[in-house]
Amino acid sequence: MPDIIVSEDIRGAAMDELRQRYDVAFEPDLWQDPDRLLQLIDDARALLVRNQTRVTADVIAAGPRLIVIGRAGAGLDNIDTNAATEAGVVVTFTPSENAISVAELTIGFMLSLSRELPAADVSTKAGGWERKRFTGVELYGKTLGLVGYGRIARLVAERAQAFGMTIVAFDPYLDEADAQLLPLDEVLVHSDYVSCHMPATAETRGMLSRERLTKMKPSAFFINAARGEVVDESALIEALQDKRIAGAALDVRADEPPATGGLNDMPNVILTPHVGAFTHEAQDRVVASMCLDIATVLDGQPAANAFAIASPARS
Repeated sequence: MPDIIVSEDIRGAAMDELRQRYDVAFEPDLWQDPDRLLQLIDDARALLVRNQTRVTADVIAAGPRLIVIGRAGAGLDNIDTNAATEAGVVVTFTPSENAISVAELTIGFMLSLSRELPAADVSTKAGGWERKRFTGVELYGKTLGLVGYGRIARLVAERAQAFGMTIVAFDPYLDEADAQLLPLDEVLVHSDYVSCHMPATAETRGMLSRERLTKMKPSAFFINAARGEVVDESALIEALQDKRIAGAALDVRADEPPATGGLNDMPNVILTPHVGAFTHEAQDRVVASMCLDIATVLDGQPAANAFAIASPARS
């Protein structure tokens, strides 16, 4: 039986080194077969995932020898961290290794929305030359509202300030920051761009509701490269259809992959398939960091990036 199960497509030099040291079951489509995962994990000591594998309490209970779960990424909403901690299982993750890439994508979304780049590209390739149609707006002098002010949001703020933007932010977990902190409703009212950077938790799911989205300016753009569950997607569709906001760019959705329809046919919407962290540089850092922590725990040492406990509390 394998020492390590890899249930999603996680590759790289660090993974190759891990496979040389341990018996690794590499099944990148295993996340789609929960029953097989329950069978395989019976004898494994480590489970490596991205964001698609649902690591439930049942999965954790089915692995009596499991001592560490590695998450190639920053979010932990697909892992029952409470069940893992209660079972004495270490949960490692990569909290900052992909932050630059997500921040850069956010800035790219802002520029693309402001200048209508996707629609201009389609029109020009079709033989058009519609210069007046694609009169856009500048980032300079505008206000960027950050919903959540963690690592990625701070990197976005630094880059946005280089464009001459004013930064305001909402974060219920901060009392002070290097940006002006405001209540959420005030951030939405005052911002020309609203960028979401909140994790998906019981408190944040549906936070950006129909009532809150109506507080945004009709000229404002909404961006989400964090978690789709934070936004009421049906309310966002209505706001876009009714021109209560000017446009949106989404890298994440409540259901992934999402059903077609709704947002797909809107010319003022940019959609990408959760690629915020998918640059070569970020993935090299993510995989290297996670694999190092996995090997460290399997060798009997504490993990560097652990959620709650750094060393397993089970033999």
